[in-house]
Amino acid sequence: MRFFVYIIIFFSFFDLFAQLPIMSPFAESLGATPFLTGLVVGMYSFSNTIGNIISGFLTDKKGPFYVLIFGLFATSLSLFLYQGATDALGLLLIRFIHGLVAGFIVPAAFTYSANQTAQEKRGKGVALSGAFVGLAAITGPAMSGIVASIKSEVFVLNVNGAILLILSVAAIFMLRSVAVKKDVEQNQKTTPVTVQDIFQKSGLVKAFTGAFFLMFSQGVLAYMLPLKVLHLGFDSKISGLLLSTFGFVAILVFVLPINRIFDRVKPIKTLAFGMSLMGLSMLLLGQTETLQWMYGWMCLYGIGFAFLFPSINSLLIDSTDATYRGKAYGYFYAFFSIGVVIGSSVTGLLELTANGGFILTGIILIIASALSIFSRTN
Repeated sequence: MRFFVYIIIFFSFFDLFAQLPIMSPFAESLGATPFLTGLVVGMYSFSNTIGNIISGFLTDKKGPFYVLIFGLFATSLSLFLYQGATDALGLLLIRFIHGLVAGFIVPAAFTYSANQTAQEKRGKGVALSGAFVGLAAITGPAMSGIVASIKSEVFVLNVNGAILLILSVAAIFMLRSVAVKKDVEQNQKTTPVTVQDIFQKSGLVKAFTGAFFLMFSQGVLAYMLPLKVLHLGFDSKISGLLLSTFGFVAILVFVLPINRIFDRVKPIKTLAFGMSLMGLSMLLLGQTETLQWMYGWMCLYGIGFAFLFPSINSLLIDSTDATYRGKAYGYFYAFFSIGVVIGSSVTGLLELTANGGFILTGIILIIASALSIFSRTN
């Protein structure tokens, strides 16, 4: 059953990453101005944040099964709406709907996976889920770019919609037992956990902070790496190869026996180690003008990413129980979405060069890593 949830996680993130190379051209083809094109791209993350939070509350109230089914089915329908877009404003509305309903999937899926994983194996479990996220990050942009060049952007979105529709039907039969179990659990009296309670748990705050800075660095990479590659005189395809390098390295760490470390070492230590490596790689990227060394620093970034992602998930699991884990995952992935937007926006507003953006991000990550170690976790 958990493997099926990993498949859902993969295609949910595949849908996200597949949008990256095609949404700007699609908006421009509908006559969008540069400002509207930026809104179209960013609207998904904005509404996705709202969807994540709502999903968390509903997951705790109704159980992950119902929220997951709704998210898959509604996201499938929203993807089919793109074929009806005739202008930029219509596309903007569809992007809002798509991001909102897609936000229901991931918190519910990760809550289900966490609730079904034995405590002593939770580190390995989240590492495996991270491998599926990494695989989606590698295959999503490449496949959508190739297919869109042969067919169209709408064709890519329709294919994603069809896949999610099939998954929504399959999930009804494969995950139904979870809904029955949740109904029994809900009949037991539990103490309500408020939003204030959640943000008073330092373990959860560290998990949220780690999620934010992980995706903050991703936003900077997505914005600055292509600029640096072009500045060095290389084709834009090199940017994709560099990003794929970090993804492949991260997947290797996720799936090889080294993933046992996440069950043997306290997550706060692996969190600090991973974030420090990511920060160091950013500093080195900001001072390197040789392509070969950039591949090396992206490998380093991939190792850091692979240590950070399971660590923040493990911190969240250790700091919650099943009665309010959905809420926690809702906020967790809201911080994911916010991190991407702020990472690219802040470096853009400061008008930093690519090297300046990398160096600033590296310093921020290393400071955040140090603070995570020296502050108490409860």
